Amino acid sequence: MKLQILSLLAWLTTSALAISQTTVTSPADLLPYLDDDNVHVKLAPGTYSVSAEDVEKGTYSNPLFKFTGSNSTFDFTGVTINFSTDLMRAFGKEDVHQIRIEGNKNILKNLTMVDVGTRTDRPTWRATNLVMDGSHNRVEGFHMTVKGSWPYGYGDAFGKGRTHVIAHFKHCGLLIRGESNHVKDCTMIHQAYGHGIYMQAANNPIIEGCYVEGEIRKTDDMLAEKGTGSPADEVDFKTVWGGRKLQPGFMKSLQEEGIRAYNGGDTVIDGKTYERGTSNVTVLNCTIKQMRGGVTLTHAKGKKYVEGCTAIGCERGYAIGSGDIVDCRGDALYGPVFGVDYKSDSNITADITVLSNEGAFNGDGLLAKIIGKDHNITFRCDATKVDPSLPISIDESSNIEIHNLTLYPLNLGSDSSGTTGESQGKIKKRGSNNKVEKI
Repeated sequence: MKLQILSLLAWLTTSALAISQTTVTSPADLLPYLDDDNVHVKLAPGTYSVSAEDVEKGTYSNPLFKFTGSNSTFDFTGVTINFSTDLMRAFGKEDVHQIRIEGNKNILKNLTMVDVGTRTDRPTWRATNLVMDGSHNRVEGFHMTVKGSWPYGYGDAFGKGRTHVIAHFKHCGLLIRGESNHVKDCTMIHQAYGHGIYMQAANNPIIEGCYVEGEIRKTDDMLAEKGTGSPADEVDFKTVWGGRKLQPGFMKSLQEEGIRAYNGGDTVIDGKTYERGTSNVTVLNCTIKQMRGGVTLTHAKGKKYVEGCTAIGCERGYAIGSGDIVDCRGDALYGPVFGVDYKSDSNITADITVLSNEGAFNGDGLLAKIIGKDHNITFRCDATKVDPSLPISIDESSNIEIHNLTLYPLNLGSDSSGTTGESQGKIKKRGSNNKVEKI
């Protein structure tokens, strides 16, 4: 019996040591713990800096902080790490990651990450501040200021991928890959051309309680650069859209999507690499402001669920291809509050409350654009004034159920059929077999 008690005490002591908190006093002192399992490490509160000089000294490699252990907690409460934008050029032609998680069931919390430099301090290739691989990891309470890309100030007008008029060097905020990874209560101030929170090869990702804010600019102001020798002026303002010149009258986000899913990519889970798309995305209680898109999940597969979100001042609020948008809000100040990307998209159920659009600078001239089939869309209104120049457009569509509980007009296009429902706003009827009642 005595031996059993001693064995139990020894086990309890070992377990307590395994979960006891270790405090380190510099980011460099954190590095030896990143491949450990079952540790609880706290970085002492304070403001720290990491620069290309630290890379030259051999302190850091790419990724700068690579978490490969599992079942560990890393607490950054009260910590700010300033990442010099020269880090994005310290590794040659590589994707630079400030933080990457490859282990499982880790928690990283409450870190303030600040990119220190100018908005045009571009990467040599590409950069992303935080990448999540592995499974069942959680990043919580982070505050990120993302800065440094080239060119900056035009959004996607001159390119966004392989097709471009001006070669881009992008800088994104947070990439979710892996299995069942969770981003919670994070804030991102995005001052670079790239996505805020985006997903590649992610299964069952959850994005919850996050705030992503970009910057917006009039195309009129971009065109005012004529004769200045700016990047846009040097290409005579010929855009990526068939070489057409940039048009006045639009507002452009200087970023890409706030929350975006891709249909391809690769991820590492338990040391094995998987190539796949993104599936079963959940987005809860997030706010996206002045990004190119609010929540764009068109290219994800499986169940897509968006609830309690708000899109403010985006070029487009919501586009999910299929799935549910529940109790969400948004405006059409600079572009449609809701859109559908492809005629093949189907089975979207959406309930969106339209916020005030007073003073809109909406170059598309639409409140919403609905194409595809078998959607059930409800629009409500939370504004005292309605702009009659912003209609809901339904076209290239079949079997749409629309509940327009606003005074915005409803335009049924000539290629719409089988539309049913109701509209408080005026109805312009074309198409075939459309039966929408005026209420």
